Amino acid sequence: MQQAIEQFSRYLKVERNASPHTLKNYLGDLRQFFAFLKNHFQQINQESLEGLKGIETNTLRAFLSEMFKGHGATSVARKLSTLRTFFEYGLRQKWVDTNPAKTINSPKIPKRVPRFLTVDEVFALLAAPKGATVLELRDKAILELFYASGLRLSELVGLNIDQVNLDDGWVRVMGKGGKERVVPMGKQAIVSIKTFLGKRGDILNGGKDTNAIFLNKLGSRISARAVERLIEKYLKLTGIQKKVTPHVLRHTFATHLLNSGADMRGIQELLGHASLSTTQRYTHVELDKLMEVYDKTHPKA
Repeated sequence: MQQAIEQFSRYLKVERNASPHTLKNYLGDLRQFFAFLKNHFQQINQESLEGLKGIETNTLRAFLSEMFKGHGATSVARKLSTLRTFFEYGLRQKWVDTNPAKTINSPKIPKRVPRFLTVDEVFALLAAPKGATVLELRDKAILELFYASGLRLSELVGLNIDQVNLDDGWVRVMGKGGKERVVPMGKQAIVSIKTFLGKRGDILNGGKDTNAIFLNKLGSRISARAVERLIEKYLKLTGIQKKVTPHVLRHTFATHLLNSGADMRGIQELLGHASLSTTQRYTHVELDKLMEVYDKTHPKA
């Protein structure tokens, strides 16, 4: 089935414009599925594309049942989505006559409330980089930009100088699926970025990626892991006892906007969510706020 996987991989890259992360997950799920077939359904021929026609709905159910033994509902749901997409592509390529994954219901995924920081915790985190060295100024600019714009980690580390307009106060990013959006920045983020850029030359050192805004100490584009480490570093300095990732800062950005009365559709645009249902995970905060107002003001409360 290697031929099918390779063709499907090209389809994801070229036609679906899938991110490297999505591509890795999809192909990993497929290889896991075919390894399962090799161990449990030896009668299905994996030497040619014809073997795909021997895969039935019950074959997929057996695979998903096996996956439930070591994976959560979210992971299993993604594997089912991978198989649906793969067989839908196979249907168009005439590898199969039907999509055996089409009639399988996705497992129910428990709704998890996004973690976020309080306003006081955010302010403490943003104030943590106190020094005037170029790396400390860079760290402060990164934290301020996260909170001011709600960028994804990949979007922030991928930022180039020509994507930021400090005069008008906006940043242009390329989000998931190659979708571009423009996000405004707050005054403090603009000040922090300007201050860092004033000293950025100290670590440029003839680095290869001179267009990248945020650099490491060697003058190359900062990595996602390095950003995660700097957040962990400043969390320890502030004494905040929460697990905070760049994505938690993104949730915090959205939550605080919603609590301040921002429109859900506007938040969707700022976050770059394709579906409003993704953004609606934050409505629990709005409900909490309404209940608090109700308890304080309603005569029958």
